[in-house]
Parts: sequence; structure tokens; C-alpha cells
Amino acid sequence: MSGAALEIEDVHAYYGKSHILQGVSLRVAPGEVVTLLGRNGAGKSTTLKTISGLVAPAGGRITFDGKDIAGIKPHQIAGRGLSLVPEDRGIFGLLTVEENLRIAQRKDSLWSLADVYRNFPRLEERKRNGGAQLSGGEQQMLAIARALVNGPKLLMLDEPVEGLAPVVVDEIVAQIKQIRSSGIPILLVEQNLAVCTELADRHYILELGRIAYEGTRAEFASDDAVKDRYLGVGAQ
Repeated sequence: MSGAALEIEDVHAYYGKSHILQGVSLRVAPGEVVTLLGRNGAGKSTTLKTISGLVAPAGGRITFDGKDIAGIKPHQIAGRGLSLVPEDRGIFGLLTVEENLRIAQRKDSLWSLADVYRNFPRLEERKRNGGAQLSGGEQQMLAIARALVNGPKLLMLDEPVEGLAPVVVDEIVAQIKQIRSSGIPILLVEQNLAVCTELADRHYILELGRIAYEGTRAEFASDDAVKDRYLGVGAQ
């Protein structure tokens, strides 16, 4: 499965009159896992929503798969293969697991239901259960699996392990590694530093709507001063 590069340059975004993103630039190369870190309110989720078209950029360029996507509609961006798994997961509680997957499935997706069930065996066990009957971890797995059957060229994950038990976190991390090994690049927003350092090739830190730091896995792992300054002990 081939990846697609994402690049955003000097992107600005507002909520009303509040200037949330103030010239954000970052890139995700084919096959990479990149994390976007920062304290609450730094603009991480807004960055993902702006890339996916849910928030209109007020300036800057967003290039995906070699084409400018800034300002086009969210369904058009999703149709080009850029998939966002939001923090609220957005699954349909009244539909079964399999119905949630089937309504999202694209005929040209390289991820079949069989592929999903092989990577997420717990979903196969629960396939006749309603979305509202699932645990938080199972709902997160379903949200990721639903994005996969939609045929993503790049996956954006917003806080995928927030509030989950450690054993479930380990399971989701293993599944993200499987997705990465298939060639799909991932842009990951996550507060769990252990998860980020285990998964990512590169890290960005967002501070008050601006990129304050960029580093490789090795650079970030060895720079305790950066972690303390921009993330604090609450992010550990």
C-alpha cells in the first residue's frame, strides 16, 4: 500500500475572532509516522481539522499527494484518501460493528473486512454488537478500522489512546504498527509520550498555535529540556 506525502506551509486558522493556528508548517513523508505534541489548547486538534477541511484555513498552503487541498470540502478531501479519526471517534451507536464498517467501505480500498478482522480480532468477535455496546477501546478500534476500509492514503489519529487501560493501549499501538508496516503514513496527535516515542519517526511540538520544535525520534528522546519546557510532567 503506497503512502502519500502531506505538507502544510504557514497555515492560519480561526475560531470566530480567535487566531488559533498562527503559521503552522509541517510535513509527513510517505511511510512516516509523525506526532504532533503540545499542551491542551495548543491547536493540535485544530490542525487536524484544518487539514481535513472541517475548519477553513485563513491562509497558507496544504498539499496532499502533490495537490493543493486548502479550502476544498471535507468529503472531497476524504475522497482523495486523507482520513481523520477524530477524538470523539464518531461511530454510529445504533449500528452493529459490521454495519459501521460496511457503510464506510470503498470498493477500491486495499483494506477488506477480512483484513480488518485479521488486524482487529476483537472487532470480529463483536461484529454483531451495536456500536454503543462496545468498550472505549473497542470503539477506538472500530473508528480506526472504519477509516481503513475507506481506503486511506494517509491517516490522521486524534488522541487514539486517551483514557484507555494500559493493556488496551498496547493493543492499539500494535495495530498502529501494523498499519504503518502496510505503508500508510500517519499523523498522530497524542498526549501519551511513551506511545509517541515508540511509534514516531519525527516529532513536532505545537505551542500557542505555532511550531516550537521539530526533531527526529533520537533527538526528541534525548532532549529532556524540550519535553519539560513545552510538555511538562502532565504529558508523561
